[in-house]
Amino acid sequence: MKRIVAGVTGCGRVALAGGVAMLALVLPAVVQAQTAPAPREEAQPAPEAPADADLSGNEIVVTATKREQTLQDVPVAVTVTSAETIERAQIRDIRDLSTVVPSLRVNTLQSSANTNFYIRGFGNGANNAGIEPSVGLFIDGVYRSRSASMIADLPDIQRVEVLRGPQSTLFGKNASAGVISFVTKEPQFKLGGNVEASYGNYNAFVTKGYITGPLGENVAASIAGGYNRRDGFITDLGTNTKANERNRWFARGQLLFEPSSDFKVRLIGDYGRIDENCCAVVNIQRSPGVGPSQIITNVLGGRISDPANPFADITYANLPSTNKIDNWGLSGQADYSVGVLKLTSITSYRKTKAITNQDSDFTSSDLIGRNYQDLRIDTFTQELRLATDWEGPINGLLGGFYFNEAINQDNQLLLGSDFRNYADFLIRGQSANAFTLGSVEQLLTAASGTNYIGRSFGNGTGFTERYRLKNESFSIFGQIDFEVTDRLTLTGGLNYTHDTKAFSTNNVSNEVFSAIPLSNPTLLAGAAQVLTAQRIGQITGQAPSAAVVQGFAQANPAVFQQIVAGSTAAAGQLPSLAALQFLPPFLNVPNALETGRVSDGQWSVTARLAYDVNDHINVYASYATGYKAASVNLSRDSRPTPADLATIQSNPALAALRLANLSSGSRIADPEIATVYEAGLKGNWGIASANIAVFKQSIKGFQSNIFAGTGFRLANAGKQSSFGVEFEGMVHPHRELTLSLGMTYLDPKYDSFVLSGVGDISGTRPGGVSPLTASFGAVWNHELNNGDRLILSGDYRYEAPFALVEGLPNLVVRNSAGAIVSSAAAVAAAQNRKQEIKLLNGSFTYALASGLELTIWGRNLTNQRTILQIFDSPVQIGSISGYPSEPRTWGGAVRYRF
Repeated sequence: MKRIVAGVTGCGRVALAGGVAMLALVLPAVVQAQTAPAPREEAQPAPEAPADADLSGNEIVVTATKREQTLQDVPVAVTVTSAETIERAQIRDIRDLSTVVPSLRVNTLQSSANTNFYIRGFGNGANNAGIEPSVGLFIDGVYRSRSASMIADLPDIQRVEVLRGPQSTLFGKNASAGVISFVTKEPQFKLGGNVEASYGNYNAFVTKGYITGPLGENVAASIAGGYNRRDGFITDLGTNTKANERNRWFARGQLLFEPSSDFKVRLIGDYGRIDENCCAVVNIQRSPGVGPSQIITNVLGGRISDPANPFADITYANLPSTNKIDNWGLSGQADYSVGVLKLTSITSYRKTKAITNQDSDFTSSDLIGRNYQDLRIDTFTQELRLATDWEGPINGLLGGFYFNEAINQDNQLLLGSDFRNYADFLIRGQSANAFTLGSVEQLLTAASGTNYIGRSFGNGTGFTERYRLKNESFSIFGQIDFEVTDRLTLTGGLNYTHDTKAFSTNNVSNEVFSAIPLSNPTLLAGAAQVLTAQRIGQITGQAPSAAVVQGFAQANPAVFQQIVAGSTAAAGQLPSLAALQFLPPFLNVPNALETGRVSDGQWSVTARLAYDVNDHINVYASYATGYKAASVNLSRDSRPTPADLATIQSNPALAALRLANLSSGSRIADPEIATVYEAGLKGNWGIASANIAVFKQSIKGFQSNIFAGTGFRLANAGKQSSFGVEFEGMVHPHRELTLSLGMTYLDPKYDSFVLSGVGDISGTRPGGVSPLTASFGAVWNHELNNGDRLILSGDYRYEAPFALVEGLPNLVVRNSAGAIVSSAAAVAAAQNRKQEIKLLNGSFTYALASGLELTIWGRNLTNQRTILQIFDSPVQIGSISGYPSEPRTWGGAVRYRF
């Protein structure tokens, strides 16, 4: 079987890239001076060239089933992006992959540490460390539990495999929607590498370097490093800074020990850092009438971006965003073959630290003074598997996987200096000027005997959070391939995964107003009495003592009853101010009712028939299930379930747990169970290849995490399903021209989702899923008479119009008890803001035979701008915010291969 030959590029900091370049000059002399025997010819790679230059289409070798097979032979829906494609398309990081993989959507939203992956419309966001992704991420076989661990800009890459549909049988608990597997190039026993420098608009500078070569007869090494910086493309007029900038670097080193053809050990170490201002938010709808947005701009003197021009690239904040992420890891893979048996062990340890801070009111007013997070993740994994390679009809794979992770997270959400005045104007508007914040505090003080005067919404008050989570899981898995005939293969796979999570919280709210029991009947009755006495005092001109009130009531019974009714009605408006109580006291876990522990396990299966129709066409049919473990809500919105809350309120033994304004929610989302029925065809005719997949996929208990203006609501959907058709094809109409086309048609729906953030949306279409996505690509590679090459490359991605979210929870109309009365406005706001994606990218390269290459490139050449995601503006009822996409970027690059 012909093996793939992958050229590799990395990125690096200026000094680091210079060191790599110097090493490239020094290492040849070192190699020549070695007295050790010359490297073995059989271990040497082909001459360095653009990755996969000798292989294309379905000839590329992949490891989607943890065995090396050509894309043609592997009976799984998988898209492969080669290093050459990544290089020619100037794909700078993981987000850019979606431009060449139709079934993949990638967004970076709240911070540089959070990347959201969706395959076939299934996936989860990454804004809550307790919620594990539905798309499994792997680099060189090592599972990355959080996208914060995926910050490197695709160093020394060989290929990226995107496996679509549930992959839990071989990949474990968090592959219920699919897998993204990054494969980097092993160190080589022949000197080679490349260095690159690129400069573009927005003062973008990227430098990369990669070098590999032998350190001895049986030892080879490689090192990659790089630096990526760019000015922000959004101007923050509140802080006079640039947002959405780039400032990141990484280093990655590998050692390969290969004492014999039967034994090999590969050691990898990497370190990466991000320190940048990300991610800007723009306003796309102001609050209606004299709403919160008007209060901010007209009363407080703050500024908000113009919703009529969201792509003016202007935003306002009163502090720059902080995104400081450090990520490093060590891994080792050992492969040992004994006859027809191959034993593989992969061990890894990773550590991620992410410090973020953001002005989360997204205005120049000082409303939210601090939204800070210090997140630390330590992860250890161990995989062990045994595979056979018999000539006979049966081959199998048996393995086990162990996962151990500790999450430590500290947060602060503190109010700013303008919030008290802001709350005062909101209360005036809510009560038609019957109340001010000061009068409400005085009224509540008189009614309860507790001093509230001047204490609400104080500068620096808010919510301090501490979360701890320990996650331990193990899997056992196996797969058997039985060749019924020389053309028909039956595959059966089985996986059992058990997952245990133990978590604790230590959250404290010191925001006084949020702790007042505004709906308490005793408090409301006391407030009505105070208002009655005040009114009688105004009428009589006397101090409103009990004797004065009693005397007035006896002398004027009819008027007195009118005053009591009016005072009761006025006091009855107090519960409507609960919308401002977004930082209520928190019931910490574990407690007398909740253990802070969840444990579950699940079997996953795969059954597949693959048939070679002839030497050019393969077909397959498969059934598979997937499993994603329960997730934990590590946020201030983590609340007891409705059943637990009822127990707390009714059980005298749990009286100590009855906190003011304690409401129900979700601490834990139950596991997801995925199922897919799929049929596919793969064809390879040399000058052309084509892959087609038709599937019906569903997830029961989909873990939904929806932003609701002041926090996130974690809930399980009853069932989400999708029917889809995928096509990927490549053709070489001329030896110098390659054309590619990928298309995905999706028809998804929520079969059942009663408890969404906008009510019952069963039968509706999930947000963020386009009905039709297409990627077109073309590469013209022309060789000149002197051996130089002209390479013209372009790709275009189209997504038919789609709604970004199902609805906006802050626009839901609720009654005084909090029950939903109408979701029409919430759903309409989302449906009226559909996005259509049209992205054109291209590059032109002059590649000299000497190894020097000159490239000019551009991404989003037509400067098509869209909103990546919309959400309720924090503490601004009726206002909508969003994350804008990147504008056109362009530049030039110089690369040297050796």
